[in-house]
Amino acid sequence: MATTFRPQVRSLRRRTPTVPTSEPDGERVLHRRLGRLDLIAMGVGAIVGAGIFVTTGVAAATKAGPAIMISFVLAGVICVLVALCYSELASMTPMSGSAYTYTYQSMGEQSAFLVGWNLLLELVVAGSAVAIGWSGLFTATLHSLFDVTLPTAITAGPGAGGVVNLPAVLIIGAIVAVLVLDVKLTAAVVKSLVALTIAVLVLVVIIGAPHVHTSNWAPFAPFGAHGIAAGAALAFFAYLGFDIVATSAEETKNPGRDMPWGIIGSVVIATVLYVGVSAVLTGVAPYPSLNNEAPVATALAAVGAGWIGKVILVASVIALTKGLLMLFYGQTRLVFAMCRDGMLPRALSVTTRRGAPKRLGIALGIVGAVIAGLLPIDTVAELVNIGALFAFAVVAIGVMILRYTAPERARSFRVPLMPLVPVLAIAGCVWLLTTLEALTWIRFAVWTAVGIAVYVGYSHRHSVAGRTDDATEVTTDTPGVPA
Repeated sequence: MATTFRPQVRSLRRRTPTVPTSEPDGERVLHRRLGRLDLIAMGVGAIVGAGIFVTTGVAAATKAGPAIMISFVLAGVICVLVALCYSELASMTPMSGSAYTYTYQSMGEQSAFLVGWNLLLELVVAGSAVAIGWSGLFTATLHSLFDVTLPTAITAGPGAGGVVNLPAVLIIGAIVAVLVLDVKLTAAVVKSLVALTIAVLVLVVIIGAPHVHTSNWAPFAPFGAHGIAAGAALAFFAYLGFDIVATSAEETKNPGRDMPWGIIGSVVIATVLYVGVSAVLTGVAPYPSLNNEAPVATALAAVGAGWIGKVILVASVIALTKGLLMLFYGQTRLVFAMCRDGMLPRALSVTTRRGAPKRLGIALGIVGAVIAGLLPIDTVAELVNIGALFAFAVVAIGVMILRYTAPERARSFRVPLMPLVPVLAIAGCVWLLTTLEALTWIRFAVWTAVGIAVYVGYSHRHSVAGRTDDATEVTTDTPGVPA
């Protein structure tokens, strides 16, 4: 597909990013290896984590009661609205970078950098948090299955009374080893782990369904409409991982056809799983009894399936493993796009012969291992939520901007009911943003201020787009994209 670069006003630097074709040996080009099933599995893997065994019960007990089913549907609807916007932009620009890349073409370099900067924080913090959670579940599983107790010195950081969280460091090392080899290997591992997780969730539903008592669903909404809304806000954060599917656009064989399936399909499948588990859970046990660390296991044990607790422990480790793999995959593809554009050091965007950003994977793995192994991160965990919601709202705005500024560009997928869908997506994100604490907004502002300083001090001067601001019009071909 021929793409034309037209110089823009220097203060805006808005352009349509394309896969470079002039790099020596294609050293900054990813390879198109992923199909539709790979994308759906990656999306489900990022969304359906170990939290499904906990969030469903705790949210029912403390937020919405049995109406948590409605909360998950409501959160899923908001996500589908956002996913529709992502799908149109992904079909237009089949490149890595997700919201960062989409914002680059709709609002310009400065806005794109801030979106990428905040997504980077989201993914790095989330990855480290999941690694710490994986460590805790892994040690609990060892104790439950084999009566083996690892010493605190090697299972907790200095802030938690230990020396280093060694399991967290080792799992990050294993994840990075998979990522730097080949994207098809990553997809194969994720598909296997997703299949195992779904099998356990189906088992939970099959075991619990015969013991459902509809009397437990009364009152259905004990906390009223406010409780349903609060449950939706909590449930929404379980869905944030679908953004990672969009980062794989540059590695998808037919992005125009398959990206919408991967993005929207993974949200729909995840919603069905969350609603199914929450329906069984609240039907088996009274919702007030679900406010504990293992509500699914506790409820099923009460109906004579005590052995399910051990299965869920193993399934939780598996679910966190695939979730961690997807978070680090998303990190590397986001930062790869930013490095290739000169927003961050370009040397990190060099890829191997198999199209894997090896240097970047190792660098981010080291950062994640240091955070997970040594530092407490509870105080910044909510930044994951605010960074993602900020990016989602910007993407929805970007869809409307490009419909006006670039109506002639090919779109193999178009958001229906324009501009209603993106407006509703923005409204949903803004509504959820209002549920966050003031301290989270202060931290977000501080991180954004740091990002502005990085952009002014480094990115603005090293930007690839900046080098062509005053250049003549240039046309290149984007490999792997049908004309």
